[in-house]
Amino acid sequence: MGALAWMDTALAAVLGLLVGSFLNVVIHRLPQMLERQWALESQGADASAKPSSAAPFNLMVPRSRCPHCGHVLRWHENIPLVSHLVLLRGRCSSCGAAIGPRYPLVEALTGALFAWCVHTWGLTPTAGVWCGFCAALVALAFIDWDTTLLPDDITLPLLWAGLIAAALQWTSVPLTHALWGAVAGYTSLWAIYWVFRLLTGKEGMGYGDFKLFAALGAWFGWAGLLPIILMASVIGAAVGIAMKFSSGLREGGYVPFGPFLVGAGFTAMVFGPQAILRAVGL
Repeated sequence: MGALAWMDTALAAVLGLLVGSFLNVVIHRLPQMLERQWALESQGADASAKPSSAAPFNLMVPRSRCPHCGHVLRWHENIPLVSHLVLLRGRCSSCGAAIGPRYPLVEALTGALFAWCVHTWGLTPTAGVWCGFCAALVALAFIDWDTTLLPDDITLPLLWAGLIAAALQWTSVPLTHALWGAVAGYTSLWAIYWVFRLLTGKEGMGYGDFKLFAALGAWFGWAGLLPIILMASVIGAAVGIAMKFSSGLREGGYVPFGPFLVGAGFTAMVFGPQAILRAVGL
């Protein structure tokens, strides 16, 4: 690997750190934006027609601030990784309250994934679309873990992006395989959901899981669905057992399935779906 290729990889890592910083905003604010939208819709047409005095709240405004004291972060307090680890040392500069490790974790993870994509595919459209794939999955995993929501605002564009990338031959999956992967991904989990509900009277997963699995089917084709669901189930079972023994399960004893689908998706991206099957002896 030449010096130019290493420079491209380093630049991709820096871009990933910046995108990761923005993903922290998406992870925190998008669920709140959706809840506000649902609350307005539940009030009916008459209430929504009245002028709202609420301050704007979206992915751009207000500026990032400390959740404890409301201190608005200055530019040098918002540098990915550097601000948290070096300048602030994990604490608010105003009130001294601890800032969780989630923020640098998301930034570092996104930076590493972007670097891997460019290291693998170079500065190509293929690397670009897989970087977008990674960013979407990182956001979905953390949002689902926090709120048990997999927003359509991310899952549906991810699905369409997989189909478009296949049509443009920016991935190795033929368009017909991507199309039937999306269909099979959605309908398979939809069928499991209804069988489980009819047998137990309970909901084992949400519709967001169907859409995320459909999106993974669009990116990896129908042949990638079995290894992905197997890997997600193995990861989910291991984490669930560990959380049960550590008394970390939430009320009701459930664990969101989306983060495990995301983990399986990353595994399939790095090693290939068939490598998962070989690892489990199939």
